Amino acid sequence: MNYLYDILRLSPTAQTVTSVALMLFGGFALTRITKRLKLPNVTAYILCGILMGPNLLNLIPQNVIDGMDFLSDIALAFIAFGTGEFFRFSQLRKNGPKVIVITLLECAAASALVFVVCFGILRLNLLFSIVLASLAAATSPASTAMTIRQTGARGDFVNTLLQVVALDGLVGLLAYSTAISAAVTAMTGKAFDPMDIIKPLLINLGVLLLGALFGLILKLLMPSGRSTDNRLIISIAILFTFCGICTLLDISPLLGCMSMGTVYINITGDDKLFKQLNYFSPPILLLFFVRSGLSFKINALGGSVASVGSAPLLLIGITYFLVRIIGKYAGSYLGSLITGKPKTTRRYIGLALIPQAGVAIGLATLGARTIGQASEKAAELGDALLTIILASSVLYELIGPVCAKLSLYLSGSYSDKIEDLVPLDSTTEDGREKTSVELLIERIHAIQDRIPPHELATSEDEQAFTEAAEEFHRAGGRQYRRLNGGDRFRIPRG
Repeated sequence: MNYLYDILRLSPTAQTVTSVALMLFGGFALTRITKRLKLPNVTAYILCGILMGPNLLNLIPQNVIDGMDFLSDIALAFIAFGTGEFFRFSQLRKNGPKVIVITLLECAAASALVFVVCFGILRLNLLFSIVLASLAAATSPASTAMTIRQTGARGDFVNTLLQVVALDGLVGLLAYSTAISAAVTAMTGKAFDPMDIIKPLLINLGVLLLGALFGLILKLLMPSGRSTDNRLIISIAILFTFCGICTLLDISPLLGCMSMGTVYINITGDDKLFKQLNYFSPPILLLFFVRSGLSFKINALGGSVASVGSAPLLLIGITYFLVRIIGKYAGSYLGSLITGKPKTTRRYIGLALIPQAGVAIGLATLGARTIGQASEKAAELGDALLTIILASSVLYELIGPVCAKLSLYLSGSYSDKIEDLVPLDSTTEDGREKTSVELLIERIHAIQDRIPPHELATSEDEQAFTEAAEEFHRAGGRQYRRLNGGDRFRIPRG
């Protein structure tokens, strides 16, 4: 395809537009296959990028791949802002201390175990082992939340899980940003200074506060009378502005966008905006994951990188994949045991913490870019880090959602048995035992009452986006009538 671009003498603009179209169509086409295999869309997007990348079909020019580097910041802004929705203070107050203990232990166990295995057994580079271990703390909030919505799971297990996943993202981001800052400092040859650790923590604190301020600004720009189309425009403009500021300061927008979403949901309770953004963001996320796949150096998996260690990257990726799962499960089990959580929570919450894709890939992308600026040797470490995370993310997306759904089922948070879905009193008002046929009929009627009308049988995200579009057309109609003499031409009712 690159040769075809040269033959057709396409301009850089034409190359970019054509490449974006190919990425969108390719990502969509592969989801038709993964859907039949009951695999998540993220897997299709990454595989699409790998197929189109320089190592295989070479459909996308390298200058286009390099020019789309900004997608990681934009995509992560949407992911992090959406994660902030789960930091509802009303829920955190109920279980706050217990959730904090569980989160800290499962993050620490996963990171510590990955570091010990990578540095102590595989004999990898110390700085590389630290950065890779810090990534092990992160969990994918999107996969977990999607699984909960699909199953309709409820209860203490679900509430605890959502709170742990939300705090998990915060701990993971802090750990990774600290590790990457220390690694870059060491790679530039500077002597160790305690400020190398303190400075990134202070920067992250500043980003959190700046994100909170932007959350307040977002709230002020969203009065009750604001039309839904303008709400979407303003929220995207705020996210892009924040990303621009972070890019100028050369810092990650993740923590700030998470803080922005947290402040907004807690002072407004407006979850509809999150649903509208969730429905708007799929094309951006598709391009981000496809672009990540384009950067995936599949040929490097079979070999090793001298600056990383003698172990092949494929072995490191599989080891990271397995060891992180063990650490997550062991840490969450120990945390639940210490805090006195029920046996079902202790046994199964670790399964729900396995998914890892969006945040980890985004962090690895930003990390590769940041490390690569230090030196040529550091650039090799960054590329190896991104390759390992992309390879393991494909595996996590294959089994992560399945494990999360299994944990919800085994914990009793949802059931596919009609008796559990529609519990009824087995006796009548006069004390007579109902027959099985009577109970079945009552349950059928109860289920029918819960089914929404056909025109509303869509996802919450789609409903929110559709309502925004309808409001836009209604507003346009009112404006047209005002410009044309109000309601003078209204047809009188019969």
